[in-house]
Amino acid sequence: MQKVLYINEMETCSSDMDDRVAEHIRSGQVVTFEGMAEYDLLAFDWYDVSYAGTDTSRILIYLDREDLFFFCEDKKAYEKVRALLPEGEGNERTLYRFFLGLLQEDLAHLEQYEGEITDAEDAALKSSRRDYLDKIVEYRKELLRLKRYYEQLDAILDNLTANDNGLLTEDAVRHLAILANRTERYRGSVLNLRDYVTQMREAYQSQIDIEQNNLMRIFTVITAVFLPLTLLVGWYGMNFKNMPELSWPYSYPVFILCSLLICAGLIWYFKKKKWF
Repeated sequence: MQKVLYINEMETCSSDMDDRVAEHIRSGQVVTFEGMAEYDLLAFDWYDVSYAGTDTSRILIYLDREDLFFFCEDKKAYEKVRALLPEGEGNERTLYRFFLGLLQEDLAHLEQYEGEITDAEDAALKSSRRDYLDKIVEYRKELLRLKRYYEQLDAILDNLTANDNGLLTEDAVRHLAILANRTERYRGSVLNLRDYVTQMREAYQSQIDIEQNNLMRIFTVITAVFLPLTLLVGWYGMNFKNMPELSWPYSYPVFILCSLLICAGLIWYFKKKKWF
């Protein structure tokens, strides 16, 4: 028997499922995979990868030798499960088609997301990077959600293929193993993208450091250019009586000329040394 129900409708399966199992599900303490002698209990937070930033919905699956029940937390998860289940198929085939449908479009989404991240990096190099750091944070959050999602599916499929309680046939185990390998590849792609985004952030921070260093270099050059003038001002600001330059009629223009020559000489020297 196959059913798709909301979690609060679990009492409709009371004749087909042990009361202790139902109570355990209602308690909200079901882990990702629980394999017992007579049944398997699966639980994961379904995440719609095609809509970044959406909330997750809890889906629980009960499987024994005769029954396959799907319990959904909300309407969105309920409609998703109903859309993925085939009609007139056995429990093993239905379970396989369900996970196959969940993963069917994920590769295209991951490739599209990778392209989006690459385009954002290229745009940041060509134009303003004002919003670049915010995008990096957004990418990291989304990839973290995807990582957790695929880790749950990977754990479920790995335990199903182990088939410790013998609920599944060899043919079903073989098909689920294919999905387990696919999920592992998707998880690996997400991890690679996370590393890529981390490198983007480090490159961004390095670029900011370079720009700050260039700015500090300019300020240092300006300070070095005007430091001799500060010395001259302090020197002639002492106003000693025996300073002949104070009474010379050409002192002021000569002082201006010397200041300009000093500035020009220092700027020429700094450019020769390629300090700015």
